Amino acid sequence: MADLMKGKRGLVMGVANERSIAWGIAKALHGEGAELAFSYQGEAFGKRVEPLAASLGSDFMVDVDVNDDDSMDACFGALKERWGTLDFVVHAIAYSDKNELTGRFTNTTRANFQNSLTISCFSFIDVARRAAELMPEGGTLLTLTYQGSNRVTPFYNVMGVAKAALESSVRYLANDLGPQGVRVNAISPGPMKTLAGAAIGGARKTFKTTEANAPLRSNATLEAVGGTAVYLASDYGACTTGEIVTVDGGFHVLSMAQPENL
Repeated sequence: MADLMKGKRGLVMGVANERSIAWGIAKALHGEGAELAFSYQGEAFGKRVEPLAASLGSDFMVDVDVNDDDSMDACFGALKERWGTLDFVVHAIAYSDKNELTGRFTNTTRANFQNSLTISCFSFIDVARRAAELMPEGGTLLTLTYQGSNRVTPFYNVMGVAKAALESSVRYLANDLGPQGVRVNAISPGPMKTLAGAAIGGARKTFKTTEANAPLRSNATLEAVGGTAVYLASDYGACTTGEIVTVDGGFHVLSMAQPENL
């Protein structure tokens, strides 16, 4: 521990359980001295998050529905009342009907397209607008994406489109908020064994394929993603904004499988 985040306070959104990427990030930030608040949606997720938050010394939890303006206002109002300002927000929120994360992309319905884009992309814009008001001296906004945004990944379907929109939003937000010292970046891990990842058709095969072919012969770990988040949120990331930082064992550089797997 180097106390890279000592004195910094932030909100982590999207922890579902101890295997969540958001949880790996939260642990890494806490390990470097950050004070954390957690959001959750609904009583069931609240019961899962509460002991995890407590294990990091946090009793600051807020029930948030990113589709509800009043709920979002209440969340950031609570942050302002308790802390006054924010140093960082981790946005790890995405959703699509799992029935449309199998089969063909052409079968995407209008309703699920709109819902997926709203929750997976617009919610970050909505969070950024509110969070930036609590960052008068600058801060960091982080979100999570995946390479299915720019390369076709089996069954990722509408989530690929949503993540492409999210990555574009990162760049536009970085430009908008840069003058006030707010940095906006995304981390793009490779496939990971998370609750969200399990909803995608063929998840196990995708995980095994990337692990077998990545230059490092390894998928991302929660610790590696967490460490990347620490860099981006700490003062060492002071001049990094608008970036999509890939943490996938190098899989994104390949054009085909390794010779032994062809």
